[in-house]
Amino acid sequence: MPPGRPTRSQRLVSKENDENSGTTRMTRAKAAAQNAEDAGQAKRALQTKRTTSTNTHGTQRRRAALGDVSNVGKVEAGESKKASSKVGLVSKAAQPTGVQKTHSRATSTRAAVSAREPKKAPEVKRTGSGSGALGGIHKRKATSSTISVKDEFPSKDDEPAQKKLHTLEGEKRIRTDENADYASVDPATETETETQVASKHVFPEGVQDLDTEDLDDPLMVAEYANEIFEYLRDIECNCIPNPNYMDHQDELEWKTRGILVDWLIEVHTRFLLLPETLFLAINLIDRFLSEKVVQLNNLQLVGVTAMFIAAKYEEVMSPHIGNFRKIADDGFTESEILSAEQFLLSTLNYDLSYPNPMNFLRRISKADNYNIQCRTIGKYLIEIALLDHRFLAFRPSHVAAGAMYLGRLILDRGDWDATIAYYAGYTEEEVEPVVRLMVDYLARPVVHEAFFKKYASKKFLKASILTRQWAKKTAAHFGITDTHLSLDQISAKEEEGNYDHY
Repeated sequence: MPPGRPTRSQRLVSKENDENSGTTRMTRAKAAAQNAEDAGQAKRALQTKRTTSTNTHGTQRRRAALGDVSNVGKVEAGESKKASSKVGLVSKAAQPTGVQKTHSRATSTRAAVSAREPKKAPEVKRTGSGSGALGGIHKRKATSSTISVKDEFPSKDDEPAQKKLHTLEGEKRIRTDENADYASVDPATETETETQVASKHVFPEGVQDLDTEDLDDPLMVAEYANEIFEYLRDIECNCIPNPNYMDHQDELEWKTRGILVDWLIEVHTRFLLLPETLFLAINLIDRFLSEKVVQLNNLQLVGVTAMFIAAKYEEVMSPHIGNFRKIADDGFTESEILSAEQFLLSTLNYDLSYPNPMNFLRRISKADNYNIQCRTIGKYLIEIALLDHRFLAFRPSHVAAGAMYLGRLILDRGDWDATIAYYAGYTEEEVEPVVRLMVDYLARPVVHEAFFKKYASKKFLKASILTRQWAKKTAAHFGITDTHLSLDQISAKEEEGNYDHY
């Protein structure tokens, strides 16, 4: 097996220190070493080197990051001091400067290693062992070093070829594609461009563009607000459960569903979860009951599992599964909850993308100038849709529009103008059925105690008390006269088929 390939510096050092090599070729390193013995000759050699190196025409030598292999001044640590001094002298004489030199001193040694005459190099052959392999390697190294120094390091006056290439390509790209997004934008017209992007929608007459004021806030993503809510309105139709799914449930009734939802609202309040978690949990329950028949003793397991899934989907730090087991009075084990989770998700095809009414309520509240009282009452009204099964047939955006309309009506905040109707997506006539159902729920006796107590606190501005007082006074204007009957009594009479309170 042939020995390892030595580096160029090792070859030069070994050749200048090897007296018994038997070679007849006068190498560059050996010529410099022999000339160093004569002080006069060394002085003339150094003087000639300085004279030659000054003839560079303003070009400075630059070391390549990986291509400069001509630094033969580095010596192994085990060599003697004498050898180090000699190698340093030889390296100064043999180190290339990256400049094409004149042929005034054309000697046999320069002709042997010159990169300009590669065809003449094979004429001189070495007689030592392995001299042919070393000679070929030396030739390739010298050629590659000369090419890399010549091509990669031009003079100061010339711009590097790589930089010129990128510059020309960039100028050509900007000229050919005037509508490209990566083209440079003038800071003076940047605000105008963002305004045009946000205002590309054609607004009806009398509707104000409220998204332009949020262009400076990246969290509001005003440039995409209209497209986002258009997408939410498209997918909300896929998340509506069967409004009559209780017909195929043998052991369940709408009353038992209301009790379960009221208990889940209490659990949601105790765990301090987000509003989106509660809406998603109730939607999962209704969609699951629309697909599967559930027994009465497993209904609470369905509710706990739905809340567990919604918390993991919406919350940053969801409660541990042990907390849900304890909140159900250890009626179910953790393995049962996990098994129910897998079964529920597989039944719903793992589709959890539910645009809840809170998203649309915030959008409409923007057109209402973010009034705190009106939005708090709106939160209370949209949660009524969770408890009352009559709201299952309406879209989340429709429920949010009706809640905001009734909230503005209770607080007497003006008419349902064109701007609010545009951002709500519904006109005054379209929200009337939802408003009528909300007033009907508010005017009747309290059935869901946990829900009423939640919004009777100061935190929610006593919204439940305020709205019920208003509803009892104005129920007659909406055609509601039997306010003494509770919601459960109305549901029972509706099932009998002999009652119509409208």
